[in-house]
Amino acid sequence: MNVEEQNIRRRPKEQDSFMTMMSEMERDPRVQLLCNYSQHQGNTTYQHCKNVAMTSYRLAEKLHLRIDGKSLAVGAMLHDYYLYNTRDMETSGYQHGINHPKIALENARKQSFVLNEREKNIIESHMWPLTLTALPKGREALLVSMADKYCALREMVNGVMRRPQVFA
Repeated sequence: MNVEEQNIRRRPKEQDSFMTMMSEMERDPRVQLLCNYSQHQGNTTYQHCKNVAMTSYRLAEKLHLRIDGKSLAVGAMLHDYYLYNTRDMETSGYQHGINHPKIALENARKQSFVLNEREKNIIESHMWPLTLTALPKGREALLVSMADKYCALREMVNGVMRRPQVFA
């Protein structure tokens, strides 16, 4: 048994659900649509969402936070589910920043994702504090909001970020 397998065995059940749900999300053809859209210096939106999900999870582990692993995986993978290339839009970066969480949530509903309240809040609030009225209401939403900003910055500075590293 390798070190990663030993660490997984020690994780609480709630966190194990993160890895299971990530595997399901990665195989979902509706999530694979994110591969068609570019974001942050050569990343696809899919890769960015995966970076945010994994960074959020690793941050929760480092901080020893109990999380709803399933909701963290779903919310993080769908937080930028707006399904368009930002370069093709005629709106400003600011307008995209404040509008895309609502668009992502609406697109997830249109694609028949069944979301719980925690997952909806993760998607709606990930741009906080830019979106002042959409506050993160749980650990998972706050983790995704922080990880999104961290990953976006790393992706823009370093190009494609294949293996997220939390504060390394």
